[in-house]
Amino acid sequence: MKSFEVPTGYRSNLISAIKQKRKDQDKLKKDFSPTLLDFGNLKIYLARHFGFCYGVENAINIAYKTIEENQGKRIFLLSEMIHNPQVNADLTKRGVQFLQDTSGNELIPLDTLNADDVVIIPAFGTTLELEAKIIKKGIDIQKYNTTCPFVEKVWNRSEQIAKKGYSIVIHGKPKHEETRATFSHAASNTPSIVVNDMEEAIVLGSFILGKISKEVFEEQFKGRYSKNFDPTVHLDKIGVVNQTTQLATDTQAISDYLKNIIIEKFGSENIKEHFADTRDTLCYATNDNQSAVIGLLETSADLAIVMGGKNSSNSSHLVELCEQKLPTYFIDDASKIINKDQIQKTDWKNKESVIVSDYLPKKESISILMTSGASCPDAVVEAVIHKITSFYGVEDKLEEIEKIWSN
Repeated sequence: MKSFEVPTGYRSNLISAIKQKRKDQDKLKKDFSPTLLDFGNLKIYLARHFGFCYGVENAINIAYKTIEENQGKRIFLLSEMIHNPQVNADLTKRGVQFLQDTSGNELIPLDTLNADDVVIIPAFGTTLELEAKIIKKGIDIQKYNTTCPFVEKVWNRSEQIAKKGYSIVIHGKPKHEETRATFSHAASNTPSIVVNDMEEAIVLGSFILGKISKEVFEEQFKGRYSKNFDPTVHLDKIGVVNQTTQLATDTQAISDYLKNIIIEKFGSENIKEHFADTRDTLCYATNDNQSAVIGLLETSADLAIVMGGKNSSNSSHLVELCEQKLPTYFIDDASKIINKDQIQKTDWKNKESVIVSDYLPKKESISILMTSGASCPDAVVEAVIHKITSFYGVEDKLEEIEKIWSN
C-alpha cells in the first residue's frame, strides 16, 4: 500500500515500532490480540489496529503539499480536513481557512472567493452542489481533492446499483459530512434516502409492508430523501450502502432486516429483483479498528481510554464498543487527563465534556485498555501513555520498551 509523508509531529517512535513489529509478525492481519506494555504495577494494552488510516494520511499529505505549493495564495478547506482537533488547529496556524463548519453552515461567504484561491476537498468528500458553486468561481475543485478512496468506493457502488434501477438506502448519521456527500452523489443517480439507525430502518420496513401511512413516513424522514422520492414506488427495489465509519454490526443488521422485509413482501424467489447485493461498504480501517477493539476487550482490565476528536464517528463507535464492557474515557489528547484523580471525558452521544473524579482505581496494580480513532495521531497516544506512566513512577521504562519493540 502507498505510503505518505506525514509531519513528524504527528508520529511516535514508540507506536511506529510497535505497529511495524506487529505487522511483520502478522502480515495477513488475522491476529487481533492487543499489545501489552508491561510496566509492572501498571499494564497498558494497546489495540492491534488504531490511529491514522490510509485515507487520513492521504488527506494530510495532500493538504501539506498544497500549502507548500501555494505560498502567498489564500487556501481554504470546504470544512474540517478530518475530525481531529490537532490536525485542524495546525492547518489553521499555517493559514488554511474553513469555509463551512462540520454541519455545513457557512463560515466564510462563497461570494468572497476568486479564481486565484485554492480550495481543498476534505477526506469526507463533499456534495455535488457545493462543488458546482466552487467551480462557478473559476476554481479547479478537483486539483486538491483529498476525498478518501474508500468513500469514493461507496459512491461507485451506489452508481453501479443505480444503473440497475435500485434506489439507495444510506446507513449514516444524517448531519455527518460524509453522509451528506454520499447522499448527494447517490441522489444524482437514483432515488435515495438516509437511515440513521435500526429504529429508523424498522419504520422504513413498516412502510414497505403497508403498516404505516405515507404521511408518517414523510414526517420521520423529512429532509432525508431525494427530490421526487416516492416511497410507494422507490422502496420496492433497494440497495443498502453506508457511511464508511459506522459500526459494521449495525450496518449488517439493518441490511439483513430490510432484506427480510423485502422477502416478506415479494417472496424469497424474487429477492434479487428487489434487493441489491451491495456487500459491505465499510472501509478496511473501520473494520480493522473495530475488530481490534473486540479483541482488546477479551483482556480483563479496569478501564479503557479511547482517543479521538469528539466529532469523529469512527472514534465514537470504538467508545460505544468499550462502554459495553467497562468504564471508558473518550478524550482528544493528554491535556484532558488533568491529574491522577481527574479526567475530562467526552460523551460520544451528545459531544459534551464532563470532569470525572477517581477514574483510576485506587489499587496496587491496574490494567488499562487503549485505542484511538482513524484520525488520531500516534503522538497523542504516546503522550497519553507518558502521562499515565508518570502517575505510577514508571515513565523511565518507556525508553526500554521502545528499544525492545525496535529490535
